[in-house]
Amino acid sequence: MGVLLRILGNRAESEDALQEVYTRVWLRAGRFDATKGRGMTWLIAMARNLAIDRLRARRDVTAEEGAVEAMVDRGPNAEGQAIALGEARRVADCFATLEPDRAEAVRRAYLDGHSYQDLADRYAVPLNTMRTWLRRSLLRLRECLDK
Repeated sequence: MGVLLRILGNRAESEDALQEVYTRVWLRAGRFDATKGRGMTWLIAMARNLAIDRLRARRDVTAEEGAVEAMVDRGPNAEGQAIALGEARRVADCFATLEPDRAEAVRRAYLDGHSYQDLADRYAVPLNTMRTWLRRSLLRLRECLDK
């Protein structure tokens, strides 16, 4: 979802795209080779490619339509901003409970789209150790956010 949001810049469109990614994963599951150990990379690549396809498919807006759209405030209202800010603080506080290298690894893996192998190389740890770091970190984040 993070990759789609960053590329498309629209939450609703990103959610639609994510649903399409899930459908594509289901339809192309036979092509996935688990022996390569790059499941997350495969998913991120599929999401990235779909987002780029959607960007290319957007029609060009004429100058007049662009002027009207520029006047519309598409940002969240004050209540939405307050809720989002509160949630962002909760997430940041939960990230602060993780060791700095684990928190950075989670951000790189799930927000920036780095593969497990890239992260393992970056932190000079075995691949399975990186997977364990990420799994345990996600569990700790979930526990923290569920409080």
